[in-house]
Amino acid sequence: MGRRAEVLELAVLGLLHETPMHGYELRKRLNSRLGMFRALSYGTLYPALKTLLAKGWIREVDGAQPASSGPGSPPPAALATRRARFVYEITADGKEHFQSLVAEPGPEAWEDGTFDVHFAFFARTDAATRLRILEGRRMRLQERVEGVRQQVARTRERRDGYTLELQRHGLESVEREVRWLDELIDTERASNMTHLDDPDKPRRP
Repeated sequence: MGRRAEVLELAVLGLLHETPMHGYELRKRLNSRLGMFRALSYGTLYPALKTLLAKGWIREVDGAQPASSGPGSPPPAALATRRARFVYEITADGKEHFQSLVAEPGPEAWEDGTFDVHFAFFARTDAATRLRILEGRRMRLQERVEGVRQQVARTRERRDGYTLELQRHGLESVEREVRWLDELIDTERASNMTHLDDPDKPRRP
């Protein structure tokens, strides 16, 4: 299974962990909430759902109405088929598998695209894993900052103004994300220390 397929598996299980959904609504949420799936097609989604069904991590529930109502929720006429009537929901085994996925703090969790999906489900990730993923992402970006700075220096020597501006823009974007990660890491650490406080210990006014 490729990395994109693995990340899609995590994303689908994570969204279904929140609420059961039709394939149409599931694709809509993948498109809107998770950037790397903005161009996700039904030709990619439904085979992935079929795989999850076969593994017993989700199940189909026949339902006449979409899992969530609201403007644009019902599937278009072209998708009003027998397949579109099914609501997908996560199983107990699926929840267990999802928890094992979000508990994995390895390098794949902080790479481009993959990090965004893991971050989207941080509410269901334990504090130690969250912190390790954030620190890993920061380390990866700090390495990238050094590489971009070297490129900027070489471009400045060639006096290619447009390429230089593009590289500066990229450098600023990465540095901005590093600052954002610094803040998140500080918040996570402070929160963890608060959890370790003795509740009977007198607090300073």
